[in-house]
Amino acid sequence: MSVSRRQRMVNSGHAKLSIVRQCMLLKVARSSLYYKRTGESVTNLTLMQEIDRAFTEWPFLGVRQMCRYLVSLGYGAGRKRVRRLMRLMGLMAIYQKPKTSEPNPEHKRYPYLLRDLTIDRSNQVWSSDITYIPMRKGFLYLVAIMDWHSRKVLSWRLSNTMETDFCVAALEEALAKYGTPDIFNTDQGSQFTSFAFTSVLRDNGIHISMDGRGRWLANVFIERLWRSLKYENVYLHTYETGPEARAGIGRWISFYNQARPHSSLDGITPEYCYHQGLVKAA
Repeated sequence: MSVSRRQRMVNSGHAKLSIVRQCMLLKVARSSLYYKRTGESVTNLTLMQEIDRAFTEWPFLGVRQMCRYLVSLGYGAGRKRVRRLMRLMGLMAIYQKPKTSEPNPEHKRYPYLLRDLTIDRSNQVWSSDITYIPMRKGFLYLVAIMDWHSRKVLSWRLSNTMETDFCVAALEEALAKYGTPDIFNTDQGSQFTSFAFTSVLRDNGIHISMDGRGRWLANVFIERLWRSLKYENVYLHTYETGPEARAGIGRWISFYNQARPHSSLDGITPEYCYHQGLVKAA
């Protein structure tokens, strides 16, 4: 159980247990209950928005190139600051380290199972990824579960942290609504290699596949989803609050699934392709 989850379990109004006793039982430092993370400055939030726009367009930009790009826009951003912000956003140039989040060396890695695999039906392969969502006064992280054959977004969640919980919640929702895929593919980010996430997959008899180094193209469909979402929705609206972002992104994903034709799907929608793929599988 994560530290933040244990912190949320502390009940200041408990009839029998004091806060001190609860912290001892949960192994939580009492001082951490009163800690509030300092938000990023307005300048840093502006830089993060520009970094996100640039990285969405040119995902090969490393720290040095990003610094030069920001300077060309008139921002005085040093390499140290840009590196920290890119890490906070979960960004790293694809040719250096194609991972949305940092791996945990204690987590088990799984082999890549999609080499030379023909994917021709729905629920054959699902995938997941996390992206950064800029807002006017802050930012969120978005995770999505996608069916590879149809490109349909099966579920999604927003979070203000990169912890595993919101990824597990999205996975459990997709399984409850659509059944189980044969294979689930992700990168080696700590959220996806965590016991909480992989145990859900194993308990449902799903084969786990993970991208290795240099396999950034393995999740190319969901990367295209992020690009479309940001240019067609996020950058146009600059959401003020989490609920506003959730509602707006939800409307766009419904449009993407049900009304937006895909050239790669011969002009049909992900929703239609998904159900056709189920018929083919049957």
